[in-house]
Formats: sequence, structure tokens, C-alpha cells
Amino acid sequence: MRDQTRRSLILGGAAALATPTILRAQQPTAEQFGGVTGPSEARRNTSSFTRIDWRDHFEVLGAATIICDTTSRALHYWDSTGTDYRLYPTSVPMTDELTRRGYTEIVRKKVGPSWTPTPNMRERNPDLPITMAGGEFGNPLGTHAMYLDWPAYLIHGTHDTRKIGRRSSSGCIGLYNEKIAELFAITPIGAQVRVI
Repeated sequence: MRDQTRRSLILGGAAALATPTILRAQQPTAEQFGGVTGPSEARRNTSSFTRIDWRDHFEVLGAATIICDTTSRALHYWDSTGTDYRLYPTSVPMTDELTRRGYTEIVRKKVGPSWTPTPNMRERNPDLPITMAGGEFGNPLGTHAMYLDWPAYLIHGTHDTRKIGRRSSSGCIGLYNEKIAELFAITPIGAQVRVI
């Protein structure tokens, strides 16, 4: 009888110690979030993603809706029906001074965008080139860009994957190149955007 009690105590203690591991294993995987890294993966680069309800920001979905959350460093996308919801990890502006918040829309899209540093960028780093052609090595806009109706603000790709999940841009919202290509394909010109 004593051996059974001792054995029950030992097994119960082992089960209690294993519980956090079991719970961690039950967390959603990146595949379940459409490639978005969950909280237990690459914690260093990503913040906690919080699902947002578009109704808190817009009255109607319109052609499509994008909300860029600079706090959780995530871009939320809904199609015009609200049935296609996607969540992407992003890079966000380095400072609040570089962050423009509010309502805007997609006015233009470009595959292989060229890049021209803003005067503020050139002031911070005079060694920057005057311009870089689309597809040129080191072009910080990556493979695709969607232009907002705010001058010099874009949603674009990046070749530097270390930037995703961090405050690393000069004002734009950056995505992994494969994710911006996906978003680019499904986002129409005229899609409404809110940066929060």
C-alpha cells in the first residue's frame, strides 16, 4: 500500500512538471496561422499577435481591408466578404516620430519597385545611393510594393529578414518577400488601410 502511494505521488509530481510542456505543444503552429510564427517560436523577433476585429476600425470592408498594428508588429488582411482573413508579421518604423498613423488606402502596386531614399534617410546616412533599381541587390523594398496615398509610405517586402518583427523601418511596413507577394496578389488598388 505504501509503495502504491509513493508511486502515485511520484507520477502525480511528474505529470505536474510536464503540464507546461504539454500546454506549449498544444499552441497553434505557424502553419495554422498561414506561416505566421506563434508565440513559442522565434520569440526574439516577433511580438504577441492579437486578432483584431475590422469592425472596430471601419464601417464596411470595402474592396479589401488592411490594418497595420505597429504595437504587435502585425498586418491584418480581410477580403471584401470577410471570409478570407490573413495575419502577417511585419517590421514597423524605428521610432514613433517616423510612424504615421491613421486612415489611408492602396493607390498603386509595383513588382520590382525602385527605391529612392527620402531626404531624412539621406540626412541620417549620406552614403545612401540616390536611387536603386528594382531587383538590384540590397534594394530595401524587396520584391513587391504597395503604395499608400501618403507620400513615401509603403507596404513592401524586404530581403533582410532580420527586420521582421522589429522596429527597423524608416516609416514603412515591411513583410517577408514571400508574404508581400501573397498579399500583393490578393489586394486590389483602393483597399482601405489603417495604421494603428
